[in-house]
Amino acid sequence: MPDTVTLIIWSIPVLFAITLHEVAHGWVANIFGDASAKMLGRLTLNPIKHVDPIGTILVPASLLIMSSGFLFGWAKPVPVNTRALRSPKTDMLWVALAGPVANILMCIFWVVILWIANSIDQSLLLHMAGAGIFINLLLAIFNLLPIPPLDGGRVVSSLLPNSLSYQFNQLEPYGLFILIAIMFLGVFQAVIWPILVWCLDFLSLISGMSIKGFIFTNLL
Repeated sequence: MPDTVTLIIWSIPVLFAITLHEVAHGWVANIFGDASAKMLGRLTLNPIKHVDPIGTILVPASLLIMSSGFLFGWAKPVPVNTRALRSPKTDMLWVALAGPVANILMCIFWVVILWIANSIDQSLLLHMAGAGIFINLLLAIFNLLPIPPLDGGRVVSSLLPNSLSYQFNQLEPYGLFILIAIMFLGVFQAVIWPILVWCLDFLSLISGMSIKGFIFTNLL
C-alpha cells in the first residue's frame, strides 16, 4: 500500500491534469459557439464537477493498491454539441486539440515548479513537480493517438474529407476495444514510451535540469 506522501505527490498533479484537460475542451467549444459545458457548470476548476467513478477513482485507486509507481486516470468528458459549433468540422479540430495543449502547458508549469523546488531544496514539491511533468506528458501523448474517441481521432476526423471522415468515425464505438488490443500488442512500449522519453530528454536539454533522470530515479 502507498504511504500518504506518495498519495499526495501523485494525486494532486493527476487531479489537475485530468480536470484542466476537460475544462480546456469545454472552454474552446464555448468560444466557437457551443455553450453545453458552460450551461452544465463544467467550465470550472472544481474537480468534483469532473469526477468519473471509474477513471477518476477506481483506476487510480487500483494503481495505488498495486503499487504501480505512478497514477493515471481520466475525468468525465465535457459535453460537446458539434451542431452548435459555428463551423463544426473545422472548430472540432481546435476543441479536440485544446485538451492535449492544456496538458502541455501544465507540463511547462510543472517544469518551472521543479526549478523553483530544486532552488529552495523542497523535496515534496520537487517530487510533485516531477509527477506533474510525467503525467501531463503521458496524457498529452496518449490522447493524441489517432483513434476515436481520443482527441487524436477527433483531429484526424476533422482533417479528412467528409466521406472518409464519416467512415473513420464509424470506428468510435469500437475505440475502447481497439485501445485495449493495441496495448496488449505492445503499442505503449513501442510508440508512446519512446515519445515520452524523447520529450523528457528535450525538457532536460532546454531547462538545464536532469528531468528524465530525476523522474526515472525517484518516481518510476
